[in-house]
Amino acid sequence: MKQTLYTILIILFAYNSTFAQDLPKKDTTSSNNWTTHFQLTAIEQFHGNHYFPYSGPSSLDSNSERPVSLTSTLFLGRRLWKNAAVFFNPELIAGNGFSGSKGFAGFPNGEIYRIGNPIPTPFIARLYFQQVFALGGTTYEQQPDDINQIQGKIATSRLVFNIGKFCLADFFDDNNYDHDARSQFLNWSLMANGAWDFAADTRGYTSGIEAELVKPTYTIKFAFTEMPKQANGAIMETDLLKSNAVALEFGTTYKIFSLPGKIKITGFRNISKAPKYTDATQALLKGDSSYVPILAGTAPGKMFGGVKYGYGINIEQPITQAIGAFARYGWNDGKTASWAFTDIDQNIQLGASFNGKIWKRPFDELGIAIASNGISKEHQGYLEAGGYTFIIGDGHLNYGREQVFEAYYRAKLNQFIYLSGDYQLILNPGYNKDRKGPIGIPAIRLHIEI
Repeated sequence: MKQTLYTILIILFAYNSTFAQDLPKKDTTSSNNWTTHFQLTAIEQFHGNHYFPYSGPSSLDSNSERPVSLTSTLFLGRRLWKNAAVFFNPELIAGNGFSGSKGFAGFPNGEIYRIGNPIPTPFIARLYFQQVFALGGTTYEQQPDDINQIQGKIATSRLVFNIGKFCLADFFDDNNYDHDARSQFLNWSLMANGAWDFAADTRGYTSGIEAELVKPTYTIKFAFTEMPKQANGAIMETDLLKSNAVALEFGTTYKIFSLPGKIKITGFRNISKAPKYTDATQALLKGDSSYVPILAGTAPGKMFGGVKYGYGINIEQPITQAIGAFARYGWNDGKTASWAFTDIDQNIQLGASFNGKIWKRPFDELGIAIASNGISKEHQGYLEAGGYTFIIGDGHLNYGREQVFEAYYRAKLNQFIYLSGDYQLILNPGYNKDRKGPIGIPAIRLHIEI
C-alpha cells in the first residue's frame, strides 16, 4: 500500500512541477455556470515504542506505528438558475490512523475519521442543493470561484438554504486560522470544537437542511440533520421525530486597532439512542456489560431519548497583516455517551498563525497551537469502571486532562502543491495519567489542490 501510494505521489509531483506554471489564471471578475476543483491529501505519521502498564480495547498501541492516509475529492458545482446551484463531491479514502483510529480523544489525524481501510474506497461525500434569496435593499459583491462556490455576483444581505448531504463543519465553527486538516492543524481537538458531538457518519457527513441569514456585519445559521443509528455508525437514523441534531450559530465582526476580528457562538442539541454514562457504569459495577458494545459502536442503542447539548465560542483576531491568533472554548453536558465525533466534553484551544511574508515566502505558513481536553465526572466514572468507547478506553482510568501541542510548517512548492511538516506532543492520551507519555508524533503532509 505505502509503495503504491508513494509512486502515485511522485508521479503527481513530477507532473505538476512540469506543467503547473504554464496553466492560465482564472478570470475572477465575471460569471460562470460551473465550478470544478480537485484535492488530494496524503499524510504519514509516526509514534515510537512506549511502555504502558495496561491496555484496553480502545487503547493506543504500545508498539511503534507508521500509518498513512490518503483522501482525494472532486468538487463539482453547477448553476441551475439564478441564485440556485447543485454541488456534488465524490471522494476516495484509503489508509488508517494509529491503532485503528483509537487511543486519543483529540485524534492526531483530521483526515482519518473513526474508520480505517487500507483499500481505496470511493463514496459520495456531498450532494446538496443550494438556493439563495437576495433581501430587499441589498448591495452586491463579486464572489470568486472556489470549492463548492460558483463565481458571480452575490447579495451582501441574503437568505441561503442548503438541502442534501454535507458536512456540518462546511458551514459552522469556521476559523481562518484553524479549521482545515488538509492545510492547517491536524489534531481533531484543534481543527474544530472538540466538545461538539456534531452529527455525522463515520466519514464525517450527514443529511438535512442548513439555513443562513447573512448580513454585512453578522450571520445567523441553523441546521437540522440526521444522527447515526448507533455510536460511530455509518448508517443514519431517518426517523427525525425520534432522532435528530439541531445546531444554531451567531457570528459577527468587530475591529481592534482597525484589524477586523470575528466571533462565533454555536449551540447544539442532539437526540439519539445514546445511553447515559451513569446507567452504563451502574450496570458494569453489577457485572452487566450490555451497555459497553453500545458505547463502542458495535451494537445499537436500547431506546431513543438520549440528549446531548452544548455550545462553543470561536474567536479569530489578526494581530498584524501577517500574524493572526485564534481561540476556542467548547463544552457539552457530558451526561450521555458520545455518539458521532469524539470523547471530549470540554475543549480549550489557543494558537497563532504566521504568514511567510515575514521571511519572504508569502505563500508559506507556520502554525502553533495548544489544546486541553476534558470529560465529565460521569464520563470518567464509566472509564474507571472498565468501560470503553469507539475511540478511548484502557480498561481503567487515572484521570488527567488530555493536553495537545501542535506545530506545522506548510510550504507552497508550486501553483498546486503544498508540503507540510507537522509535530504533535500529546500528554495523557485518552485522559489516562498512567499512560501519560508524552507521545511525540511527527508527520509529513502532501496536499495537491487544483
